[in-house]
Amino acid sequence: MQTSTAAAPVAGQAPASKRQPLLDVLRGVAILGTLGTNVWLFAGAHGEAGPLLGFAIAGDSAFGAVFQLLANGKFLSMLTVLFGVGLAIQYRSAEKRGRRWPGRYHWRALFLFAEGTIHFVLLFAWDVLMGYAVTAITVAWLLKRSERAQKAAMWTAASLHLAVVGLVTAATTVGGLDPEPDPEVQAIYASGTWWEQVQFRLDNALAFRIEPIITFPLLVFLFLLGVKLFRSGAFKTDDRGRRIRARLMGWGLGLGLPLNTAALFFPEAFYLERYVIAPVVMLGYIGLVGFLVERVRRGPVMASLESLGRTALSGYILQNLLASIACYGWGLGLAAKFGGDAWFVPVLWLAISAVLLVGANLWLRRFSTGPAEMLQKTILK
Repeated sequence: MQTSTAAAPVAGQAPASKRQPLLDVLRGVAILGTLGTNVWLFAGAHGEAGPLLGFAIAGDSAFGAVFQLLANGKFLSMLTVLFGVGLAIQYRSAEKRGRRWPGRYHWRALFLFAEGTIHFVLLFAWDVLMGYAVTAITVAWLLKRSERAQKAAMWTAASLHLAVVGLVTAATTVGGLDPEPDPEVQAIYASGTWWEQVQFRLDNALAFRIEPIITFPLLVFLFLLGVKLFRSGAFKTDDRGRRIRARLMGWGLGLGLPLNTAALFFPEAFYLERYVIAPVVMLGYIGLVGFLVERVRRGPVMASLESLGRTALSGYILQNLLASIACYGWGLGLAAKFGGDAWFVPVLWLAISAVLLVGANLWLRRFSTGPAEMLQKTILK
């Protein structure tokens, strides 16, 4: 659930000398935060099929409740906003150089869609790259329109999204049933082969792709919100940027976290929490990260987050690969052995996060960008 992803910023970031460190840190935080939600899918008895069968993403444990409160939907929203920021950077670059827009960006989006399709089929059913690619093309065309037209599209998308979430919430409240374990699905993830999982994803492709379809208006809204935040100077280090981030932190955390905490007590509010409240909290997280980046001394953790942000697309793919190897039967099969233990998911998240942070830092000592980003640039030259 690029991810990611930070893929759009990767596809058209400004040159290294003009990079904004805060954006890189935010991308790194978003990658680790997205893993904080997805890792529960890998560790669950039904694997990535759990949500389709009606099982809670983070289970019923105390650790699960904390992860759901802090991570569920928040970092996916952050990743989406940052994708919009990347699109705004590319549009500004095209304008300055007098290039036609969207121009070659169609090819970037098509390549991203192909990457997402491969990622979905071979590795992770809840891939975000395919949905981001489609949304990017839509928003890219909107950027050619007037500010008024973009604003209208943004709030129309938000209104449509709220209506859809309301209908889905009402439907699940009226017709919701307690989920029943499915031994066949459990066997696919606990002891099945990698190819059996691929076939399972293909057989249920529409069901697994339902999230980006239903949330398409939300994706459009968050993309345009990212554009708006970038143009307003929200990520700059000047006084205006600090004021904007302070407001984001105040409203996002002051309003969003209490609402999110209340929603946890009502299972029927799951969609409202993940797709309406979580984006509000996400704005608070952006402000909080900005606050910390300015006040915390730059050390190994901050440098590693920046490195992960610069290799965000690679990090998004790698985290899902590592989680698959660790949890599924064709790999180490740890989910079947330890998935019921309270410590397993937090430890797995910490271990994969450490690999991503250290790996990104070491990789960039020799190369200028991540392997997936490198492949993208090579093909699209």
